[in-house]
Amino acid sequence: MTRIQLSFGSERLVAILDDSAAGRAFAGLLPLELDLTDYNATEKVSQLPARLDTTGAPAACAARAGDLTYYAPWGNLAIFYRDFPSARGLVRLGTIEGGLGPLARSGALHVRIEAAPAEG
Repeated sequence: MTRIQLSFGSERLVAILDDSAAGRAFAGLLPLELDLTDYNATEKVSQLPARLDTTGAPAACAARAGDLTYYAPWGNLAIFYRDFPSARGLVRLGTIEGGLGPLARSGALHVRIEAAPAEG
């Protein structure tokens, strides 16, 4: 289980990455500083600096609010704040624990994504 932290200024969200080729590849890119734009009033998206390994991933995935995903055809990160039906090429990376905070607000956001500090 890889815990990561998404920082939006002083607001922090914690997510758990899936133990998958794509989840591990995403963890290998951290830390990341990204500008997220709103897409379709459903998700925040940003290009990633490298393509992720999607070996073993299903051909399609339905996203739930709080899911971190990779849209393989475009090579971008998509963080959903609303549920979305199954889409070909969408690969789940993990999910946010708890509320979605700043992600549910309209407009662009700047985020820093990094390994979460150890608990305790």
